[in-house]
Amino acid sequence: MDTHLSAAHWIYLAGIVVILITMALRKNIVVPAVVATLLTAWVFSGSIVTGLASIFNASLVAAHELFNIFLIIAFVTAMLGALREMGADRLMVAPFRRVMRAGTSSFVVLAIVTYVISLFFWPTPAVPLVGAVLIPVAIRAGMSPLSVGMVIAIAGQGMALSSDYIIKVAPGISATAAGVDTDDVADKAMVLSLIVGLVALAITYLTQRRTWQKPSPDLLVDWENKADKLGVPISVDSPGDTGSVGTHSSGLGGDAPVPAGGSSNAEVHAATATTVLAPAESDPATTSRSLSARAFATIVPLAYLTLIVYLLLGKFTSLVPPLQGGEAAGIVGGIAAMLLFAACLTNNKRAFLESSSTHIVDGLVFAFKAMGIVLPIAGFFFIGNGDFSAQILGMPKGTTGPALLFDLINAALSHVAPNAFLIAFTVLFVGVIAGLEGSGFSGLPLTGSLSGALGTAAGMDPSTLAAIGQMGNIWSGGGTLVAWSSLVAVAGFARVPVLTLARKCFLPVITGLALCTVFAILAF
Repeated sequence: MDTHLSAAHWIYLAGIVVILITMALRKNIVVPAVVATLLTAWVFSGSIVTGLASIFNASLVAAHELFNIFLIIAFVTAMLGALREMGADRLMVAPFRRVMRAGTSSFVVLAIVTYVISLFFWPTPAVPLVGAVLIPVAIRAGMSPLSVGMVIAIAGQGMALSSDYIIKVAPGISATAAGVDTDDVADKAMVLSLIVGLVALAITYLTQRRTWQKPSPDLLVDWENKADKLGVPISVDSPGDTGSVGTHSSGLGGDAPVPAGGSSNAEVHAATATTVLAPAESDPATTSRSLSARAFATIVPLAYLTLIVYLLLGKFTSLVPPLQGGEAAGIVGGIAAMLLFAACLTNNKRAFLESSSTHIVDGLVFAFKAMGIVLPIAGFFFIGNGDFSAQILGMPKGTTGPALLFDLINAALSHVAPNAFLIAFTVLFVGVIAGLEGSGFSGLPLTGSLSGALGTAAGMDPSTLAAIGQMGNIWSGGGTLVAWSSLVAVAGFARVPVLTLARKCFLPVITGLALCTVFAILAF
């Protein structure tokens, strides 16, 4: 564990500290991240040219890694925009109102559905599915967009992914590095993930419940109109449309979505919803539009339900080939695109081509204005990851780049005393820090190997330590604590600032992680 630390390591560490302090002060962290990237690359290479180029390269590498999330947000947002034109969005969520009548029932349904889908297929396809179907219902039922995002992140990105009990990629990596049986790690990780998740959800419920409102369709109108704050035009329904008329302003008594980590001083006016009374005589155009809205309100949930059935068949039978997480997410985006085209064709056959492209552009504008600022932040943390640093620093292909973050962790571990509580919380802390690079999985070999090396000295089962390290890695980098991870997808669909979502998740998740670690020490 004897690791030599260079000046670049200390610059990188200083950058992390400055970013964390800036986040705690609720300030924008883009400038500190870019400056830290420049200084780290400059000091490591000894060339100011490499330092300047690294600013661009870091964002480019981050864009390559995160662009799939941006595209899913864009396509689903575009689809919802087309459905909103015909009034199908409100009809689509109507059946769920029978169960999701208020904030509490919506909270429970969101958590269960997100957890089950994410447990079987990872959160990548789960977030778009829930975002397209259930988030609007929860908003209408009175939940605040921020609490919706917290529930989805905790249940899917945290509780389901941290155990990875069905697919078992994470337990497999941890167990291999620790030299123990995969099932031992998986079983313990399952228990620990439930402890963290249930504690975090309970704290979220208690702290966010006061932000909920009485169920009202106006809440859904206000939430949908928030897209306009990010440059996505909201079309005003014509008198013949089904549903209600939305204005271009945002309401709901909260901040409109702003670029990640940013703040908005713009005045937010309350949106209005005007009820349109049906004319005394039936209008054929109105009747046709109403039928189309009803048809799409049925087709969209059925399309995504079919995808879930396909995923289940691929997982448990040989009738269809199984899909991996990335493939499933791609199908979610493809379905959204096809439904978008069909809805635009139904809305206006003559302007079909133009309206389809307009909705896609609107979706891309929404995705990039809401989440694009994450790229330079992620780029800084990627420069500390050996998998990406060589490309960012412009090193020749095939060259291994510096693993600055892991070097810092290994150096710190040489000063840890062999005490069960200290070792367990150290492994947890290492996992949380390793997760800062935003994937949640790259630190598993590190925490796994540490568990195998330190378990005997601490008088603990290495599989227990490996499970604890897995909790720290994935709850941090998997998408609950780190804003430059897949948490951007949750924030995008919930339409809340991603750094605000990460900050709100911090206390519930850290509390759950601490309790699960104590439980693991005492029980396993």
